[in-house]
Amino acid sequence: MTTSSALRGSLADELVSHGQLADAALRSAVEEVPRELFLGDVVYRPDGTQWVPANRAGIDEDEWLHMVYSDTTWVTQVEGVHADQASGPITGRPTSSSTLPSLVVRMLEIADLRDGDKVLEIGTGTGYSTAVLCHRLGDKSVYSIECDEELAATAAHHLRSAGCSPNLVVADGLRGHQDGADYDTVIATCAVRSIPASWLWQIRDQGSIISTISGWMLGAGLIRLDLADDGMAQGRFTGDQVSYMLARPHERPPRPTFYQHPGSTRPVQMAPDVVDDWTGLFVAQLAAPSAELIRTDSSIALVDVATGSQAWIEPDGSGWTVHQDGPLHLWDQVEASLQVWQEAGAPDQTAFGMSVTEWDQVVWLGSPDGPRWHLPT
Repeated sequence: MTTSSALRGSLADELVSHGQLADAALRSAVEEVPRELFLGDVVYRPDGTQWVPANRAGIDEDEWLHMVYSDTTWVTQVEGVHADQASGPITGRPTSSSTLPSLVVRMLEIADLRDGDKVLEIGTGTGYSTAVLCHRLGDKSVYSIECDEELAATAAHHLRSAGCSPNLVVADGLRGHQDGADYDTVIATCAVRSIPASWLWQIRDQGSIISTISGWMLGAGLIRLDLADDGMAQGRFTGDQVSYMLARPHERPPRPTFYQHPGSTRPVQMAPDVVDDWTGLFVAQLAAPSAELIRTDSSIALVDVATGSQAWIEPDGSGWTVHQDGPLHLWDQVEASLQVWQEAGAPDQTAFGMSVTEWDQVVWLGSPDGPRWHLPT
């Protein structure tokens, strides 16, 4: 039987083969942290539209450990129901998971951690990434905040079992944790629609924020922002095609009923598959930040949560027709932004950057003086 220690070494070797773990101290952390302690005995496996509990007791131990040390995200909670509480398959959105190790490592590498750095982690989750931080920086340098009391208690138990004792806080991570400030880095293991002002206030001058910017269309972009002396944080998106669950206060509200009102109609200038592109979807979301995207078998629809406006596209024999209803012409907004992006050569996300102050947040293309989109604040 393969041991946990051997599998941790194999996982580290796999990440090295993909160009990661150049930092020897971070490699040591991956080799030392026993991930099985942070998964418990039950995880969810996807099965179509359902999540099926997979119990360690019903799986060969060697197979279980290979599952644990695969570079995979394991969902541990769906719609607030922990995997060990589910009596059978469940539907809904994941609300907590153990992130795939390569992404945990990627976030820390973007942070460019140095000995002595003090880090605030937004979202303790299972505690695995917190433990990796503890091994890299030392327990006293790690602050981790979790809003879900049950998750926080479970993570605290996991961390104690792993011999880690970071500073754990149960609170709203979007407010940060002033008592531990100033931090060298804030690392968010959840996505946000915009950067909370509290994170800016709680990092030192030249400090950094590593976060995923996402929204209700579920477009996503990973970015490192560095705080300048003038109070502005700025940076470019990394281009990584990764996503995190939205922070719970930033989650989508109940969607207005979609009725397919005919509204005004016109031929589309861009086929709906433009949003199948990772960056295309991100640009569409920038153009209509309070809209949700609904995918059908052959097309898409947009429904704006704030105004009830909607747009839906259908094939018309020779192309596509868009129907738009409500105060916002959503597809007009989306097409205008997509046209700007395509005229620039349809670059990937590394061509985009972001500037953040206490009062305004904008995503820009090319340079801060280029085309700009304001984020909801």
